[in-house]
Amino acid sequence: MHILNYLLIFCTTFFLNNNLSADSYHTIQTDSGISKGIINDDVITWNDIPYAQPPIKNLRWMAPRDLFQPEKFLDDLTENFCVQQSSNLGGASGDGDIVGQEDCLYLDIRAPKKNDSLKAVMFWIHGGGNTSGLKDLYDFSGLVKSQDVVVVSVNYRLGPFGWFSHPAIQDNQSGIDKTSNFGTLDIIKALEWVKKNIEKFGGDPSNITIFGESAGGHNVLSLLVAPQAGGLFHKAISQSGYTTSVSYDQAHNKDSRNINYIYSKKIEERIISNESKSIDEIRSALKNKNAYDFYRYYLEFDFHEVPLLTNDDIVIPKEGLLNSLRNPINNSIPLMIGSNRDEVKLWIGTSLYFVKPKASLIGSLFGVPGVTLKDEDAFEAFNYYRSSAWQIRGVKKPIENLSSAGLTELYAYRYDWDDHRRWPVANFKKLIGAAHATEIPLLTGNNKLVGNYGFIIYPRGPSKKFTSNNMMSFWGNFAKYGKPGMSSNGIEWENYLANKKFLILDKKRNLKHKTLDSSFNSLLNELDLDNRITSKEKCVLLYQLGVLIGNDIYGDIENLYPQKCDKDESIKFLKENSEFISY
Repeated sequence: MHILNYLLIFCTTFFLNNNLSADSYHTIQTDSGISKGIINDDVITWNDIPYAQPPIKNLRWMAPRDLFQPEKFLDDLTENFCVQQSSNLGGASGDGDIVGQEDCLYLDIRAPKKNDSLKAVMFWIHGGGNTSGLKDLYDFSGLVKSQDVVVVSVNYRLGPFGWFSHPAIQDNQSGIDKTSNFGTLDIIKALEWVKKNIEKFGGDPSNITIFGESAGGHNVLSLLVAPQAGGLFHKAISQSGYTTSVSYDQAHNKDSRNINYIYSKKIEERIISNESKSIDEIRSALKNKNAYDFYRYYLEFDFHEVPLLTNDDIVIPKEGLLNSLRNPINNSIPLMIGSNRDEVKLWIGTSLYFVKPKASLIGSLFGVPGVTLKDEDAFEAFNYYRSSAWQIRGVKKPIENLSSAGLTELYAYRYDWDDHRRWPVANFKKLIGAAHATEIPLLTGNNKLVGNYGFIIYPRGPSKKFTSNNMMSFWGNFAKYGKPGMSSNGIEWENYLANKKFLILDKKRNLKHKTLDSSFNSLLNELDLDNRITSKEKCVLLYQLGVLIGNDIYGDIENLYPQKCDKDESIKFLKENSEFISY
């Protein structure tokens, strides 16, 4: 490179790194390239910084590799997200059935304009079942400005590109590349990049908090046990996370009925028509297949929500995620963990089994289908049991295991805020309530996640403002100090270990501590006596409680339930009633 170019890069980065307020463009040089930050309302945003080499061609299904291109000026990409099925609900939309790119390992950074000291760093991991989602859905500018923190948001490989098991892949790779958990390693690689570079953006590399919702919460819990993540973060927040993982033997054993192996074999059969192909030829076909075509094969099967996190004893210990939480990589990590009161209304609120469309003039104007509940009692019952099981399996069990490992700074919550508008199209307070992911707009301080529906379900007013401001304060305090601190009305969030109480996150009169001591025994006794639903519906619920939000424990809870249920009949019922309204 010409000597003048070196001088230009040196002078620009030296001056701006030491005086971020010098220009409307805040230019930072990292190993990944030179990025320009843009100021908006006292928040600087650096978009689309690559943190690893593109995982394409031979690097498909391999651990992410370091990227070194310090002299390259980086582009602000119009949009960038990993390959996934097109979706308007928490995912990436597009014209085709498959959207996105394999070259997707990028991150965004938002920091306060005022650079008077190093700030606590909050590292956001998006949700979407590890099959969909993207960093660009989440604008944490409100949290950055309110709490004086730096927020990093990342993309990571999804679906069969992020978690994939096949002998042609793992058996022909060595070291860390033998893993099945490539998406997990992407997140870890992004954390490595952040620890190395974040000080240039005003962040404190010795104070990094990982936080995520749904699959993001699941990935947060995964990082607590992944040895490669050791020393890369200092606090953790899991929002509506879960602990599902599958054993390595199940994922690779041809005699197993595990869905991971069945899936990989069906993909092989779809791509490789000649069974006499060698393992090298199968590997080559898998590595070189067009990404969209490959993903379409993946969607042909009913079980397209897999592959799952694999207990490969490389990234995830062979004991599995839930059991490994008894032996995390660091037993002094402070943890905040919780779920939402109405988790599953996000899904059952669109199910034609529970709702029916209705004509609505306002709905037609705004493109929102009008709906009414067919049976409110059954709707509320399904929500109560499944959301309660989510709390048991995704919050209480992880807390118990981490506590047994010696973690002492544990804070639990349940999100209850549901002051949505009642419109002619629907009563959103009942239909949505405190559903899965509905806490995110209050935490970010904007409605970007729900797009054009924000004004419908998130009315302005003191209730929303109080809850949003306190959530930002709790999350910000936890990131800075390891304790969520006190609400604006003087309620201090207590450590869960003090009295086993959760903090109810809600409007002012409902923000309080509460004992939530449900267990599967008590929940199944309630289910048996519940007169809001039929015996068949109870059996369907029993099945759902046992197979969702964690590994399959149906056989265990079936023995606890007083009545006799047929698992196959429950599965048949769910397939026959799987239609939903598309928003």
